[in-house]
Amino acid sequence: MLVSLIAAVVAAVCYGVASVMQAIAVRAASNREPDETSGGVDPGLVVRMLHQWRFLVSICLDTLGFIAQLIALLGSTAGAEGAAQVGAVFKLALIVAVAGLAVVGMAAAKLNEPYRTTALGLTAGLGFGVLSIAARVLDGFMPLQLARDPATYAIIAAGIISFMFYATALEGGSVTVATAGVVLAETIPPAIIGVIFLGDQTRPGLAGVAWAGFFIAVASAVMLARFGEAHQAEDVAMADAVARRQANAGPAAVELLSWWPVDLQLLLALPDTTGVS
Repeated sequence: MLVSLIAAVVAAVCYGVASVMQAIAVRAASNREPDETSGGVDPGLVVRMLHQWRFLVSICLDTLGFIAQLIALLGSTAGAEGAAQVGAVFKLALIVAVAGLAVVGMAAAKLNEPYRTTALGLTAGLGFGVLSIAARVLDGFMPLQLARDPATYAIIAAGIISFMFYATALEGGSVTVATAGVVLAETIPPAIIGVIFLGDQTRPGLAGVAWAGFFIAVASAVMLARFGEAHQAEDVAMADAVARRQANAGPAAVELLSWWPVDLQLLLALPDTTGVS
């Protein structure tokens, strides 16, 4: 249990720091005017973010956070994965779901704040949820198996649109609201689908602990969203100030990250040598 709690803290810190770094990278790569409150999706945004070192580091932190998440509380109560097999229809349904999310995300990007950030975050989270389910039902990992498996293409499509919509949410909205929406949407549907369709279950006698952990995670995400809505304007303003600052080492950067339980001044002091500002 102690290992699970430590892993949960590590996952939270990694995800939190990664989200803030991604927000700074988004603002630096954005062509959006600061006073725009709505707008469509910029397909080139993620490509430009790849030139931001903070974005690349944040991906590594997300990976580390995911590994820690597997070790944490819910993982300690999980039983063996269900042995239920799914057919081609289920996998094709995942591709249809990704297509539907693409339409929903494009419409969400046209909304005004505060609905825009919340809707984009939820859409991105659902996309990440589809990705995790598709990865779960892969037939194998040999190149030929992957090429023939519809779930492979669901993973690719879900990954692209999820990153695109999450980046769009961060581009003009609160980091906290966007991330909370992602957490909610990528947690609940996969869990329900795993239990209903894939035969997942908890270890004997630990169902109550698993449900408690699940509800705590959801409640925490909801509280984060409410907190982010209350501080959305200052959140966006600080992220913009950090991204536009030439040296990326000023007080605005420290203020933006000061509520995380780590010292990130070293990261912020490193100059951006990519030529993208």
